[in-house]
Amino acid sequence: MTHRPAFPPLDPAAASERARQVAALVDPARLRVLSALVSDPDGVHTAGSIGLTLGIDRPDATAHLQVLLDAGLATTNPAQDGPAYIPSPDAWIRFGRMLVPALVRAPSAMTTMAAAAETSLPPVIQQISNRLAYRFSSYFSKETVQRYVAESYALLQERAKVTRHLPSLTSRFATDRLSALATSQGLHLSGTPEVLFVCVQNAGRSQMAAGLLRQLAGPRVHVRTAGSQPAPVLDDMVVTVLDEIGVPTLAEFPKPLTDEVVQAADIVITMGCGDACPIYPGRRYMDWPIPDPAGRSIEEVRMIRDEIHERVETLMRSLGFVVSES
Repeated sequence: MTHRPAFPPLDPAAASERARQVAALVDPARLRVLSALVSDPDGVHTAGSIGLTLGIDRPDATAHLQVLLDAGLATTNPAQDGPAYIPSPDAWIRFGRMLVPALVRAPSAMTTMAAAAETSLPPVIQQISNRLAYRFSSYFSKETVQRYVAESYALLQERAKVTRHLPSLTSRFATDRLSALATSQGLHLSGTPEVLFVCVQNAGRSQMAAGLLRQLAGPRVHVRTAGSQPAPVLDDMVVTVLDEIGVPTLAEFPKPLTDEVVQAADIVITMGCGDACPIYPGRRYMDWPIPDPAGRSIEEVRMIRDEIHERVETLMRSLGFVVSES
C-alpha cells in the first residue's frame, strides 16, 4: 500500500512566502516588535507606542513594522497617531506560540491524584496507557503518558453516569490531550491552525461551533472543544439540529477543560464560560455572546445554530480561507 501524506508539500509560491516570513523574523529586534503585537492583541499599537514599549527609536520601529507588513505578518487599522498595527492570521497561526516566553505547566491537584492512582488503574486502562506510551514514545516518557491517561480516566470517571464506554472515551480523551501537549511544546508542528471552542457544559454551543467548522474547513483547521463544567452527554436538541444539516456528532462527547489544549490552540473561542479559561500569551482569544441552547425549543436552537454558522464563516475568512456560498 502506498502511503499518502495528509497534506501535500509546499508548492514553490507557498514555499517562497514562508521563506520571506521566516527571513523577516531573523532580526531579533523585529521579532520583539511582532511579539509586542501578539502579546497584547487588544492594544492600539502604533510605531510610536511600539518604540516606547521596546525602547527603540520610532524610525526603527516604523522600518521593522514595514518589513512585517511586506511579509504578510501584520496588517493595519486607522488610528489617531498614524496606522495601528495588528498581527495577521499567519502571524497568529505560524508564529504565535514562538513569540512568548515558554510556560511550564504546574501539576494540578487532579494530576497528583491521578499519579497516586496509577498503580490501581483497571487493567483495560493500563492497557490503554501501554498502547499510548508506545504511540507517543517519540515525544514523551512512559511515565508522562501514564500520568495523562490516569488523569484523563479520573476526570471522566468523576462525571460519568454510565461507565460502559469509559475506557474508549478515556483512550480518545488522553490521545487528544497528549497530541495537544506535543503541539504546545513544539514537538509536533503541522502548520494547521488550531482552534479551541469552550463553553460551560461542552454539550451545546462549543459542539455546534466545532462541528460546523470541521464541516466547512475540513483538514485545513484542527478543532478541539472543552467545557468548564462538562455535562455527561451532548444535548439531544443540539444533536438533532446538527443532524438536520448533515453535521455528524456520533464521535463527540463532553470533555473537561485542561491546560494543554489551551496552550496548543492558536485561537481560543469562549461562549458563556466566564473566566474559567486560562489565559496564555501568544493565543488569540475571542468571546462569542451566544445563548445557551439547553432547555430551549427546537426553533430557538436552530436560530442559535444559524448564528454560530455565521460566526464560523467569519472566523474562516479571518484565517484567510475562502468560504463557498451555499
